[in-house]
Amino acid sequence: MSHTRGKPYHPQTQGKIERWHRSLKNQILLENYYLPGELEYRIRQFVDYYNHERYHESLNNLTPADVFYGRGQSILDEREKIKR
Repeated sequence: MSHTRGKPYHPQTQGKIERWHRSLKNQILLENYYLPGELEYRIRQFVDYYNHERYHESLNNLTPADVFYGRGQSILDEREKIKR
């Protein structure tokens, strides 16, 4: 995988990461955190949820972890079998 860079200070070219930042911000701002450890714990929870539990429409309703670890096609095949 190659690293690509977008135009600086131009959020439209950074779409996926900007969307991720918006999702994180929306979840984090729902609560008040009184200690830095509480905020770090909540961010860690969100990252785990986002990568391992939340289905992404752009990934055919798979989680990023499923795609990364190569489980995506077998999950899609299983879903197709269940539909039939």
